[in-house]
Amino acid sequence: MEVMTPVERTLTQIDHVRLTRLITRAGPLPGVETMQQVLECSDLVASPDVPPTVLTMYTQALLEDLAGGEPYKLTLCYPADAEPAGGFVSVLSPVGAALLGLRVGQVARWSTPGGGSGAARILSVLFQPEASGDYTT
Repeated sequence: MEVMTPVERTLTQIDHVRLTRLITRAGPLPGVETMQQVLECSDLVASPDVPPTVLTMYTQALLEDLAGGEPYKLTLCYPADAEPAGGFVSVLSPVGAALLGLRVGQVARWSTPGGGSGAARILSVLFQPEASGDYTT
């Protein structure tokens, strides 16, 4: 029997508060239950203290699909700003929830709506709001 251990995640306090409000207001939407688990199991830090290698809200990251293919960029965003074709992925999507709070080098794993699975390694953080001094985005 395989034992799944939780993935260590780091969230900023402001992301935690905003995401908690989002899922409280969202009701029974897809992704809410997964996000609740992420929020409950994450280490919280003040925005100025978050390492620049952690994926926070509005972080743009370079990912490598473990199934092969070219590296690709994604930006983690709120559902209202999601535009998957443009690389803006909702934090409530399976991919978004899997990435939030992870660090460069870690692997995100998720289930697809069609019953499949996906996995990607975080190669680098191309932009993180907190690293640029933006603690309110």
